[in-house]
Formats: sequence, C-alpha cells, structure tokens
Amino acid sequence: MPIALSSFVRSLAAALLTAALWLPGAALAASSILIWPIDPVLESDQRASALWLENRGDSQVLLQLRIFAWSQDGKEEHYTEQRDVIGSPPMIRIEPGAKQLLRLTRLADVPPGTEQAYRIVVDEIPTAESQADSGDGLSQAIRFQMRYSVPLFLYGENLWLKPDPTKKRKTAAGEPRLSWNIERDGGEAYLVIRNDGPVRARLTQVAFDQGGQALSVSDGLLGYVLAHSSYRWPLPGRVAAGASLHATVNGAGSPQAIQQLP
Repeated sequence: MPIALSSFVRSLAAALLTAALWLPGAALAASSILIWPIDPVLESDQRASALWLENRGDSQVLLQLRIFAWSQDGKEEHYTEQRDVIGSPPMIRIEPGAKQLLRLTRLADVPPGTEQAYRIVVDEIPTAESQADSGDGLSQAIRFQMRYSVPLFLYGENLWLKPDPTKKRKTAAGEPRLSWNIERDGGEAYLVIRNDGPVRARLTQVAFDQGGQALSVSDGLLGYVLAHSSYRWPLPGRVAAGASLHATVNGAGSPQAIQQLP
C-alpha cells in the first residue's frame, strides 16, 4: 500500500532527521545515531551492500529497519511495501559506543538500464529504560520517537552513476535530464522540476538568476527528483519573466543551468 511521505514523516523530529541524513558523508542525528554511508547503492553486479549504525549516545537504543520502494507523482512522495531488497537484521539493539552492521540484499534483478529507488527507514523503538520517568512527569510527554530515512538505489545492467575507479565499464555514467516550470495550485506557486533521465538528481544550491539578482530556493539540499519523475517545491518569492534556474546536481561541480520548459 502506498504511503504518502507527508503523512509518513509528519513530526518535526522526523523532518529534521531526514534533512540531516541528506548531508554529505556520515550523518549524526539528535539521538546520537550515526549512519553511513548515507547514499548506499547496489550496482548491477552486486547482490549485497552494507549500512553501518553507531550509537554515540549514553544509553542503549532499539531500532527497527524497513525498506520501502520510493516514487514521486509530481506532488507527493510515496513509500510502498516491496520484496525486491531486504535489510537484516530487521531489529537492532545497540549499546552505547557500539556499532552494528546492516546487510542490504537484493532479491530480484533490476531491468537493464534502470535505476530503482528505495528508502531505508530506521525507527527508534521506545524501551523501558528510555521511557523511565524522571520524576517530574514530563519525560515521556516530551520524548520523540526518532525516525531516520536514507535513500537506496539499485541498478540494472549497463547503468551506473558513481565514479568507476577501475575504468572497466563499457558504458558512460547515467545522467539526469532536467527541466523546470512554474505551476500554480490553490493560489500557491510551485517550482516543478522534471527529470527525463535514467538516474536520480540530487539538487543543492538551487537559485533563480533574475538579471543579476539571485532568488534562492535552497542554499543546501532542496531534495531529489527521481528518474523519469517530477517533483515540486513552494516558491520563496515571485520569479521574474526571463529568469534562469541553476542548481548543483548530484554534488558535481558548480551550479549548472536547468532548461525551462516552453
């Protein structure tokens, strides 16, 4: 059953954690769980990969691991139950200062030339220790259940995105093909970015150039546009006619121009 992301991660804590986990390198969230890598992939010749969790807090944590298929319909993101890839173990108990290896295993082949997107969702499960009352009656009331969300991408033959240090690949790396327009819905204006390419686009440093004046959409991470999908974000202000849009795509180099749809 599809689950809309807006309802799936509604709490402020979850939103902040998801943003943190999109930063480069490893990510350390509010409950001191370090997760790396934050952009795991399974290439076409890989059956399994690893994800590490480290508890940098001062108390034991109990975590539940789930993996959902991830899609976009232009307005919302959806998580869907799937059986193509599994994570094990599904329940993880980590002592303070300890690390845990999670194994991500592909169970089904991906069609050639295809990138499939998933979200690894790790939920912190309250334990008797974590719910112990501090004596003022407030500790349980203010405690948030933490949720971590990490993207996962699987590739079919003849498609790849990350650098190939071996230089053995016979095909060029896949690239997103982006375009944009402005859409109005319910009196609100949105920036819509479409990706007609075979691989996702991770967008950072997104801004409009309006005759030398910049209108920033996001200084850091704006989000992802999945392969052969589109997604939209609220505009931070009025965009002048003739403005051009620039963004850094998949962390490569300086911001590049994105073509406007006619």
